[in-house]
Amino acid sequence: MANIKANQKSIRQAARRAEHNKSVRTRLKSLVKGFSAAASAGSASTVASAADKAVKSGVIHRNKANRIKARLAKKLAAAKK
Repeated sequence: MANIKANQKSIRQAARRAEHNKSVRTRLKSLVKGFSAAASAGSASTVASAADKAVKSGVIHRNKANRIKARLAKKLAAAKK
């Protein structure tokens, strides 16, 4: 354990941020897994929005969000055929 107050505070902050980031990642994974192409395009926009918000808050990388959205679009296009 750190002896300096500032270090103790940074440890507390890191723990809070890690917990928040984990919840955001878990929610995103659940949305992606629960997405079905047979469902409306509204569910795709929900997943895309969640991915964009995760990028905005720095939880995931921009390219990962783009990859998720591209896969969703591919599934939607295949379902329309």
